[in-house]
Amino acid sequence: MSEPVLALTDVTMQFGGVVAVDNLSMYVGKDEIVALIGPNGAGKTTAFNVITGVYEPTNGNVSFHGKTIVENHPKGKMKKLYAGQNAGKYKKSIVKTPDKITEMGIARTFQNIRLFKELSVLENVMIAKHLHLKANVFSDTFRFNKKEEQKIREESLELLHLVELEDLQNDKAASLPYGKQRRLEIARALATEPTLLLLDEPAAGMNPQETLELSDFIKRIKNDFGLSVLMIEHHMDLVMSIADRIYVLDFGKLISSGTPGEVQSDPRVIEAYLGVSEDAES
Repeated sequence: MSEPVLALTDVTMQFGGVVAVDNLSMYVGKDEIVALIGPNGAGKTTAFNVITGVYEPTNGNVSFHGKTIVENHPKGKMKKLYAGQNAGKYKKSIVKTPDKITEMGIARTFQNIRLFKELSVLENVMIAKHLHLKANVFSDTFRFNKKEEQKIREESLELLHLVELEDLQNDKAASLPYGKQRRLEIARALATEPTLLLLDEPAAGMNPQETLELSDFIKRIKNDFGLSVLMIEHHMDLVMSIADRIYVLDFGKLISSGTPGEVQSDPRVIEAYLGVSEDAES
């Protein structure tokens, strides 16, 4: 296997005496769609927050294209409280801020859509494009210098065309149907020019038709933009239809990993997440 795009090694996130993520090791390969699943409270979003620099992990390492972006070890009061593993393995404390991690090429969406609802579809994408502009300061009306403004507008329109939202460029984000709002949020993430896209429950709140369209959309943008994708999702039909590999968390611990078929037939997953079968109950 070639070097992973993203690798988590021995990642533990402990809040006081509660271990939310317990010694998690996993990876995402180039051009893969990988799903992280598990019951509510299993630690999935906490893992995303560690990857993106929102949380400083208690212990462990996160690398992106072979370069450490997050690493930590128990220190201070946590030396005594630490209930995880590998306490003496890591010596550094490195946590890049979320904006720096985004600049490196990791983009993220959220379970609850976070758009500038009163701005237009085009303006939402243009703001995200600002990350790669030379100018660091822009006015409340988003006026860059003319050359940069024209460039960002053209690139944003091209992106909206690729995600099939070009015809809605002047509409307010709040006026879009839910499925198109989700698509706009993903388009805004793509505007930061990532190589890894993190999707936090992208199908949340969608009806079956919207979910089917989302599945096709994720596969298409993965290919069109040369992305690797890591997603959290409760919608099992979506996960099983597009994931190359799946990791399953339960109470912060990794209980299974493999292809969709392997995970779906794992008794630990059936019991902890997918539900105990009638045969097992009888």
